[in-house]
Amino acid sequence: MMHLRSASGKRWQGKLLQPFLHFHDTIEHAPVRRTQVRTLAVIGALGMPLYYWLWQHVFPQEYESPLLRGVAALLFLPALWPGRFSNTWFSVYLFLGLTFELPFFFTYMFLMNHASVLWVHSLLVALIVLFHFDARIAMLAYLSGTLLACLAFAVRGDPAVMLSREVLQQLPVHWFTIAVLSVVKVGRHVGAQEKLAGLAAGLGSVAHELRTPLVSVEANVRGLQRSAAALQADAASQDALARIQFEVRHMHHMIDLFLLSASTVNRKLEANETVAMQDSVATMLRRYPFTSAAQRDLVKVDVRADFTFDGQSELCAAILLNLLRNALKGIQRAGKGRVRIIVDGARPVPRLLFIDTGCGIAASRLPLIFDRFYSYPAHNGSGIGLALCLQIMQAWHARIRCVARENAYAIFVLEFPHPVSTPRSSRFPSIHRAR
Repeated sequence: MMHLRSASGKRWQGKLLQPFLHFHDTIEHAPVRRTQVRTLAVIGALGMPLYYWLWQHVFPQEYESPLLRGVAALLFLPALWPGRFSNTWFSVYLFLGLTFELPFFFTYMFLMNHASVLWVHSLLVALIVLFHFDARIAMLAYLSGTLLACLAFAVRGDPAVMLSREVLQQLPVHWFTIAVLSVVKVGRHVGAQEKLAGLAAGLGSVAHELRTPLVSVEANVRGLQRSAAALQADAASQDALARIQFEVRHMHHMIDLFLLSASTVNRKLEANETVAMQDSVATMLRRYPFTSAAQRDLVKVDVRADFTFDGQSELCAAILLNLLRNALKGIQRAGKGRVRIIVDGARPVPRLLFIDTGCGIAASRLPLIFDRFYSYPAHNGSGIGLALCLQIMQAWHARIRCVARENAYAIFVLEFPHPVSTPRSSRFPSIHRAR
């Protein structure tokens, strides 16, 4: 019974934390979203003292608080460096920051100024800003902040004001605004999903049409290889046939990747089975189309301790195949290097390290590598592989990040939470962005 309660509690905590974790991963890997967060932080940090001066000296209001504005301004500052937060601390900071800076501060000031026209508009703007965040985060912050503001006002001010006509008549307006914003956000999400579904259908059709000629080419190459071996053809001819066969296998791999990317629109990516990492690595090595035994020898696996995680075995294989493909392409481009895969399940947070010492990644490019359709160099790949890896890992409440140095190395770190059935105090340790 206690075990069932623990597992149920962990699932409930996972659902509660999911929007916070997703938001953190989004700003960590999406430069545009990170810029938006930093811009809002600058506006908030500068706006608090500026509007204190305006409402105190230029357009004096009934009540102002330099202490509250100072605390709010300071709370904006950590958002300038979102990548320095771990998942846990970012979730705490985001909830406390949004709760204090928007619903608590503006509701308290609205009440202390006895629902003046200026603070009626200010509170409405604050709610509009708040509900541009994830609806679950915004609703949690709205309810908590509004309740705390009412309690603080009941202690400091006149509680009867909260039941006055001026205050109560604002509630239907606020709730209508929240409802409209929520519906608009859902509509945008549905529209985006429909567009992606249309693209996915077209992509899937094209990929399937490519299968038939590729199978024919592969069959003919095998026939030519048998004839060449029987006739003892020269080495150059045999190498050319081997190269054609590799390119065909590579195209099959890319079609699988395209089809998987297309299916993620309608496919459930959430974990539905327990996966062993060592088995997944072995599956990847069996399925990857190595050009030769020499290329296969470039890949070394170090199993320090195997571990299991909640995921999907087929999707895990897709992630690892994509990482191996990228690593070997980096080695080919650099003309040197090796690949080392470390399965390290003995740590508090189990992880897989994917290390290659090929061409590395430039610091200026590193924040962009998980963006969909971004590839570097521009002609090198489709730009969907790492974006798909990130999407799958987020669905599993796991993390993927990269530490790299140009012309030296690239290390992809995949960190997994323990399976739900086992207790855990913290999903991830503090993770710093590569510098």
